[in-house]
Amino acid sequence: MNKGRTLGLAASVLLACASLVAHAQGNDTAGRDLAAACAICHGTNGVNAGGLPHLAGQPKDYIVQQLKDFRDGKRPATIMHQIAKGYSAEQYELLGAYFASQTPGRRTK
Repeated sequence: MNKGRTLGLAASVLLACASLVAHAQGNDTAGRDLAAACAICHGTNGVNAGGLPHLAGQPKDYIVQQLKDFRDGKRPATIMHQIAKGYSAEQYELLGAYFASQTPGRRTK
């Protein structure tokens, strides 16, 4: 992927994340709402049809740690390091809990 396209994709994802974050605060479905932005690359409910990692069914602590590692530059990435910086620690927990609750390989409505 070329640099311009990567930056454009990152900007689009960050805008979607900002919108979802504003919507998700104070909401019972906050984890699901936040995770909707992840579907662009990781598939619906974290079940990916392509070559990126599945998030569905991963342990909560693993998801949270990976987000922190992306944010802190400990894990190499193309755009995840930028995306991870847009979430708070509480939102990392919400995302981790949501993806941990999803069954690997199962798509839901």
